[in-house]
Amino acid sequence: MAFGEAARDRFLASCGIAGPVVFTAAWVASSLLQTGHAAGSVQLSGLAAMDARDPELMMAGFIGLGACSVAFGSALRRVPAAGTAGPWLVTLAGAAAVAAGVFRRDHLLLTGAGFTGESWHNQVHDVVSGVAYAAMIVAPLVLAHGFRTAPDWAGLSRPLRVLALASAAALAVFASGVVHPWNATVQRVAVTLPLTAEVLIAARLLAVGRRARAGRNARAAG
Repeated sequence: MAFGEAARDRFLASCGIAGPVVFTAAWVASSLLQTGHAAGSVQLSGLAAMDARDPELMMAGFIGLGACSVAFGSALRRVPAAGTAGPWLVTLAGAAAVAAGVFRRDHLLLTGAGFTGESWHNQVHDVVSGVAYAAMIVAPLVLAHGFRTAPDWAGLSRPLRVLALASAAALAVFASGVVHPWNATVQRVAVTLPLTAEVLIAARLLAVGRRARAGRNARAAG
């Protein structure tokens, strides 16, 4: 493999770590900046809303995560054990995250005085957010199924399933509203779990790549 191609593959794999880190840093910083609200009381989408303080931070988080996930999906396509559907779902989740950052919610909070219905971009945000949630949860499950018999990847199969199912459970609790006023905190957990799965996959992809390069170098030296 040429040096340039190897460097490209490492970069694309690293995006699976960079995207979740950027997104998490964005919502942590943005949460702390919302004056008059507890750090865990505003939903992630609200942090990028039209009336949020410094919404550019959360917009950058959504777009950064999405762009990195699209790049990471292209890296996964080179992994035979990943199959076709898993990388496609990672790419879909990334594209939906970018759209969620571009098409913003109207308000920081879901209800309040003077709210008279949703704008078209708020409605688009709701749709693409749903797509992103679904793809982020299903992707690790699909990848775990493909990884279960691959020597380099089988060890990730169970952790990926656990993270995805725990995320689905947290998202169901979030959607039900039964833990109000802790909904925003539960949402953060629901999102962080599949992002953790993405980081684990990216780290394994980088490790597999390093071992493959070391093997090629050893053969060339011998």
